[in-house]
Amino acid sequence: MPAVPTTVRVLAASVIASLTVTGCQALDDAGRAMGRADLVNDLAARLDHALEQTYVASYQLPGGRTATIAQAQDPARSAYTYPGGKLTVTTDATTQCDTTAGRTVCTIVPPPEPGSKPSVAVFDEAKRRGLLTPPVVVGMLTAAALDPAAVIAQSDTTLAGHHATCVDVTREGNLFTACVTTEGVLGSFTGDIDGAPTELSLTRYSETVDGAAFALPPGAGVVDQRTASS
Repeated sequence: MPAVPTTVRVLAASVIASLTVTGCQALDDAGRAMGRADLVNDLAARLDHALEQTYVASYQLPGGRTATIAQAQDPARSAYTYPGGKLTVTTDATTQCDTTAGRTVCTIVPPPEPGSKPSVAVFDEAKRRGLLTPPVVVGMLTAAALDPAAVIAQSDTTLAGHHATCVDVTREGNLFTACVTTEGVLGSFTGDIDGAPTELSLTRYSETVDGAAFALPPGAGVVDQRTASS
């Protein structure tokens, strides 16, 4: 069974297709619409391509906190580690770990069914705790591109020694800046998520991933719901 990252690739492809059509149909503002669509296409394609790569990216969060995204292939698997929790997605299971009062409990559920509708809900806890995943950023860019009142400006920067393309997005009641590296990795984000200020910045990128990145936290309690769900 495919892991969530495989289904997310379908989501990114759908985003690219829908935005391209929208740009062509907006004849009264064709130049502006196509500009927004092209920019989102490029960034979404980069994020999409990265889902097929092996890498680990470390991020700095406010208050000295850190987060990590790790991916590997054959078999496809990914791990998102953030303050107070960890999400691991493999072909066998989706595992959500939560640490409260010094105790970590991991809940294991079946992976998505083949061909099921992509869902970014599994990333909600990571988002709430400060780690934005690529699907969340793609969704925000998509909404901005489809908003005729949105203003999107492009710039370039370097993060952890890697070139990145950035977009400054201004919408009514919503301002954010997102950067994506040439490799397709989320480089940085600054803005409000669900009304809360959110900021992260890439501090390290490597194409070598230790298998321990996908293991459960040491000493964690385990609640396996796969049998009950079958």
